[in-house]
Amino acid sequence: MKKSTLTILFSAIFIVMVTSCETKEKKKVAVKKSETKEIVEKGQASVKDNISDANALQVAKSLEDFKTLVTAIEAAGVEDAVVNAGPLTIFAPVNSAFDKLPKGTVETLLKPENKAKLAYILTNHVAPANYPIKQLKKEAKKGRKLYMASGKYLVVENKEDGVYVGGTKILKTVKVSNGWIHVIGNVLVPSE
Repeated sequence: MKKSTLTILFSAIFIVMVTSCETKEKKKVAVKKSETKEIVEKGQASVKDNISDANALQVAKSLEDFKTLVTAIEAAGVEDAVVNAGPLTIFAPVNSAFDKLPKGTVETLLKPENKAKLAYILTNHVAPANYPIKQLKKEAKKGRKLYMASGKYLVVENKEDGVYVGGTKILKTVKVSNGWIHVIGNVLVPSE
């Protein structure tokens, strides 16, 4: 190839890369000659994919037992974090786990002014790592704690009746496309 052809080719690739890496959430688009309309671009959670295996959020949305958890994820605006490629390990409280919290706690956390606090609590249920049940047992045997997306650590323990994380028993485990869901019966509220 001639030098000028290579220059044009690399320039074209560079332009495509730069324009495809735009990170703004809002764009203004022309509707009519002098009007503009603001649109909001949606994140990863809005992508529809009927070919790949279900991710953690898709599985949670498909099961009635996680209705409160899904509502909390949406209220906190952390949907994209739960669907990212991972691997993630999510300790997912069932509806009855939220019912164990003091009366009015869930309703208060779901208010827009408590979005950051709710997001912090929810990220305390996500380990940014691959922890199938077999690996959790190994971590417990070694006396290690799990690092959570909240920045906190949770103790993992092997007991006679199963594996416990943060003092709550893992009830069931489900493999998802972006990691693991470990079903738990309590909400893991971080201390602070």
